[in-house]
Amino acid sequence: MKVNGRPYQTVWLEGSTVKLIEQRKLPHVFEIASCATHQDTARAIREMAVRGAGAIGAAAGYAMAQAALQAPEARFHDALDEAAEVIRSTRPTAHDLFYAVTRVRAAAACANSVEASRMAAVRAATALAEGNARAGQAMGRAGLPLLTPGSRMLTHCNAGWLAFVDWGSALAPVYAAQEAGVEVFVSATETRPRSQGAKLTEWELSQAGVPHQLVADTAAGALFRRGEIDLVIVGADRIAANGDTANKIGTYTLAVLARRHGVPFYVAAPRSTFDPAAPDGSAIPIEERHEDEVLYVWGRADDGTLQRVRIAGPGARAFNPAFDVTPAELITGFITDQGILPATPEGLAGYVREPSAAPVG
Repeated sequence: MKVNGRPYQTVWLEGSTVKLIEQRKLPHVFEIASCATHQDTARAIREMAVRGAGAIGAAAGYAMAQAALQAPEARFHDALDEAAEVIRSTRPTAHDLFYAVTRVRAAAACANSVEASRMAAVRAATALAEGNARAGQAMGRAGLPLLTPGSRMLTHCNAGWLAFVDWGSALAPVYAAQEAGVEVFVSATETRPRSQGAKLTEWELSQAGVPHQLVADTAAGALFRRGEIDLVIVGADRIAANGDTANKIGTYTLAVLARRHGVPFYVAAPRSTFDPAAPDGSAIPIEERHEDEVLYVWGRADDGTLQRVRIAGPGARAFNPAFDVTPAELITGFITDQGILPATPEGLAGYVREPSAAPVG
């Protein structure tokens, strides 16, 4: 996708350095961050300099490649295992991260020398990132028939190209529609407490020239009641074998509203987001983040400086789960790189599988 007319991906590898769009500074500053080591990349994932299931997965794969390139030969495989644990500990909910670590580690293990292992890890990480971008484009094609001229879509959080290597998941059909000359209108929730909708999705849609509006999270019900939403498409961080889906906190609320008002509710995600080891939503680990994300906000002041201000009283405490789980029964279908699938164990069984232990790329 393009920023100010120039094509970018969200995350990529240059030599042994991971480059990524610094998402914490958007929409006010567009900046490319450099991560020299796997520890730096893991920190970028943990601190949400890079975020979104697909982008996290690509970054995690590249972090494993960095570890392989930089690990000492004498204890190469032990160092890779230690790096894998560091990377896995960053974000517990996003399955793409674990999928990528497993795939790259397996690729390195299958080579017959340390040098071959290093190169195999780089190839596997690169193949995963390239596959993520292709999956985004394929989801765009799969979801395009859901959008007709004048469709009014609601999305939550950011599941556009910033959340993937390219194209995205929930917004991929919107970008495909734009390429096909089908104009749609997108309502994007602000997505408290980190405001990914306000900071990232709105910025993306503006860059792409897609007609849209930003709505307060609490205004979504009013849009449904007024009949101004035709469908909902969201992304996902982990999907259980039965179709229960973990996504950004507030997704479950929107699914309930959509069911109440008879509006189709779709989840867009590639294979790497599906976790066949989780039988249902109760097995999905839900990350809880620091309460300061609720108690404080960042923004640009009138004098142009970026400032952090407290919005709650001095004694306030906050509950801050990063995700919630939407039951499969509230999901109309899954938009995948293999088409739209029903939200049932039977409908997903042929698509979902454990990551292969074979090398990639």
